[in-house]
Amino acid sequence: MAGRPRRIDRDRVLDAAEAVVTRMGAARLTIDAVARAAGVTKGGVQYCFGTKENLIRAMIARWSDAFDAEVAGLAGPDPSARATIRAHLEATRADDETDHSRSAAMMTALLEAPDQVADSRDWYDARITPLDLTDPADRKAAIAFLACEGAFLLRSFGLMGLDEAQWNSLFGEMLAMASDPPARK
Repeated sequence: MAGRPRRIDRDRVLDAAEAVVTRMGAARLTIDAVARAAGVTKGGVQYCFGTKENLIRAMIARWSDAFDAEVAGLAGPDPSARATIRAHLEATRADDETDHSRSAAMMTALLEAPDQVADSRDWYDARITPLDLTDPADRKAAIAFLACEGAFLLRSFGLMGLDEAQWNSLFGEMLAMASDPPARK
């Protein structure tokens, strides 16, 4: 009597895919490598995701959804555009080395899926377009956001070696830039 087929845990497969990219690089991300890392069959990975491109899409979606949920939690209900930028800065500042490694892996994998670049562009546009760049305070928030993303990318790819005190000091300045201006009397 044949047993029931095992259920494939999509998150476990995604964890394995991230580990493959982190350990071996995006060029080595294959269905076979992910199957071995997850301890499932190649057919199991294909059943879950179909193609390598869909696997990459799922990895990026899981990463960005988790980050967006963190930002939303920090921003609170019905946040202003600047409040969302400040929450984005706070979430990025709080990322640890594991988050940076995972992010670098995801960004590298992103280059393997050019159609995902458009989705990422839309994601960045969604952060910036609610700001009124003719307003000086919104412009400062946009500059802080861009500085945040630059620092994040440089740190994620190991191109900048700031210690935690330096990292937090820079983010303190960025957060000050993104703050609402004092009310006029």
